[in-house]
Amino acid sequence: MKHISSLAGGVALGSAGVIMMSVLSGCGTQQQEQQNRFLVIEQQANGKYIVTEEMPTEGPNRAIIREKDAHGNTIERFMNEEEMKALAEQEYQKVQDGTSETVQSGDSSAGMGLAGTILAVAAGSLLGNMIGNALMNNKNFAKNSASTNKSAYSRSAASKASKSSSSKRSFFGGSNSRTASKSSRSYGG
Repeated sequence: MKHISSLAGGVALGSAGVIMMSVLSGCGTQQQEQQNRFLVIEQQANGKYIVTEEMPTEGPNRAIIREKDAHGNTIERFMNEEEMKALAEQEYQKVQDGTSETVQSGDSSAGMGLAGTILAVAAGSLLGNMIGNALMNNKNFAKNSASTNKSAYSRSAASKASKSSSSKRSFFGGSNSRTASKSSRSYGG
């Protein structure tokens, strides 16, 4: 009887550990979404913008905007966090009105306006995670956001997210056979 009691305590402790790991991994994901970004946004020939480079940064959000002048020369200008936030807030008002191109079902593969591009890429870090998460739950916004961000960082982060979500197990959900066989061997009978 004493053996069963200690085994049950071990199972409970193991279950608590699994729950704690799930909670901690979820917190890490939220911190990653919140992380500030340094962006390079480039104007396309059609006048729309796409993100060509994106890097996480410890400092404030900021961007370099590359645009063409009347003579076709590329001009770079710096945009600080306050300017980015102001544009994102303006575009978010359009989202609430239903007039933002970020929530339209059209083809955004050729880019969006500057404010829409900034909102699509950095909504969480500029306006807060609640707004960022709410926007990403809109399937048109999520699709437009993904197609506007052409940076290698974005592709890498998306790849890591899909790999980690496919390898995670829920506490009550199924597990892969390899994990199940390991657990049956450890409690062995």
